[in-house]
Amino acid sequence: MKGISKRVVVGLSGGVDSSVAALLLGRDGGDVSGLFMKNWEEDDRDGHCAAATDLADAAAVARQLAIPLHTVNFAAEYWERVFQHFLAEHAAGRTPNPDVLCNSEIKFRAFLEHARGLGAQRIATGHYARTRTTAAGIALLKGRDPEKDQSYFLHRLDQQQLAAVDFPLGGLTKAQVRALAREAGLVTGDKKDSTGICFIGERPFGEFLARFLPASPGDIRDTEGAVLGRHRGLMFHTLGQRKGLGIGGRAGAGEAPWYVVDKRPADNVLTVAQDPRHPLLMSTAVEVAEPHWMGPRPVLPMECACKIRYRQPDQAVRLRAAPEGRVRVEFATPQRAATPGQYAVFYQGDVCLGGGVIDTLVRAP
Repeated sequence: MKGISKRVVVGLSGGVDSSVAALLLGRDGGDVSGLFMKNWEEDDRDGHCAAATDLADAAAVARQLAIPLHTVNFAAEYWERVFQHFLAEHAAGRTPNPDVLCNSEIKFRAFLEHARGLGAQRIATGHYARTRTTAAGIALLKGRDPEKDQSYFLHRLDQQQLAAVDFPLGGLTKAQVRALAREAGLVTGDKKDSTGICFIGERPFGEFLARFLPASPGDIRDTEGAVLGRHRGLMFHTLGQRKGLGIGGRAGAGEAPWYVVDKRPADNVLTVAQDPRHPLLMSTAVEVAEPHWMGPRPVLPMECACKIRYRQPDQAVRLRAAPEGRVRVEFATPQRAATPGQYAVFYQGDVCLGGGVIDTLVRAP
């Protein structure tokens, strides 16, 4: 971790990853302090008060490492920059991924600005990713651990953000991080990883979403148009979904499960089929809106790799320019359940080139 500035603020979330990031930065001789970000004003309707527990764990780690811990509330920024978009996308029948905006707008923008106000030159987080200085700027690289690589969620960072951040865990595996935490006796060494919506956590998703968006029931139909049941709202379903449809057995339909193969906001219809690779679920290409490039905009067409969901193996693609500044992503192999609202992220080897929101699907014949 050469070149780390002396004054660095680590985002201490109360988890093991950020704890070990702070541990390593301190060992490297940095002037380290921690910052705990609260980004959601919780209530206890469903028993989720994770922020208080996480703050207590972050404070315990800070005491163990003998570093100061600052706290800040970014709930207003999170609501305005991330959660309103999350709700708007669901209301439109799409399936957003809030973690991407959470990173670009909160963890690496609001946090960075606040840390500089505290006198820091750099920030650090517990993300599994790496950076490298090149002639064209700062490149974002995948983390060494393929099971934990988080570059997918960081693809909207800009050069200013990348130039100010350190990822101490980028060259480590999760097992190594756990081992370091236990060796140092950190209270978070065996703490379970957080899951669920960024900064909100794991909740009964349908109940949580229904607090903010009105129910909009409609028909569940098969691909021939026959009505099989009713759905509570398209926002509660995603392409490829198998469970929670409430269809049950159907005469002449056999015992095979049903899958969501299409969402039609125009007439509020959820289309299902019993073929897990139905043509409506298979895309030969997608169009990406408002692509973000981490470095210079590449010359298209070009060959590269792509992920259309986190932890998906790299898929060979050809990128072409499309109208209105979009990018057409043509898959070498048809992809199952490409989902509008999710992100297509592009790679050359370990280098993350950027990505954008999947807006339009090109279905297989």
